[in-house]
Amino acid sequence: MTTQEIANRLVELCRTGQNEQAYKELFSQDAVAIEPDIAPVKETKGLEALLQKNQAFGDMIETYHSGTVSEPVVAGNFFSLAMSMDVTFKGSPRHIEEEVCLYEVKDGKIIKEQFFF
Repeated sequence: MTTQEIANRLVELCRTGQNEQAYKELFSQDAVAIEPDIAPVKETKGLEALLQKNQAFGDMIETYHSGTVSEPVVAGNFFSLAMSMDVTFKGSPRHIEEEVCLYEVKDGKIIKEQFFF
């Protein structure tokens, strides 16, 4: 798959709430996720760890009200997306989370994701 095809597929899966499928289908076994300094875990390495992080994040959500995923902007082996979520986390008030997500692709798989929020 090309970077554009991977980007388009990730958008499709994220828009339909299939985050776990996105990791399994599009990410390298050695993929890395980088979070901002305010996140509880700054770096996650490996597909299994990414799947666990995704599950843990989902477990923190009490109510998912809505979300958006932009069209991808692709440049070479990189693409970015803007995402937002209107959520209520367990024990917290409802709020909107907004972020820019940057992805790097190599050999037809996502090898790195980095979030800015």
